[in-house]
Amino acid sequence: MSETKAKADIQEQIQQEVEQARAVCDVSGSNSAECAAAWDAVEELQAEASHQRQSKPKNSLEQYCDDNPEAAECRVYDE
Repeated sequence: MSETKAKADIQEQIQQEVEQARAVCDVSGSNSAECAAAWDAVEELQAEASHQRQSKPKNSLEQYCDDNPEAAECRVYDE
């Protein structure tokens, strides 16, 4: 899955959760436990989306090592 598609998917999930939270709160009341839980789910998705935006892209060496972990340039030595 491409990074752009993943971001679009999480934004779509957030929108669905917001709509669901509004519906739950309309039915059970804005002070109900169900309403609070529904908004907690929205907040968790928003936090995940924020975390995904903050992760820095891999540089060319990191990408190379992902594709060629056995290469000499990619060896990691324990001290």
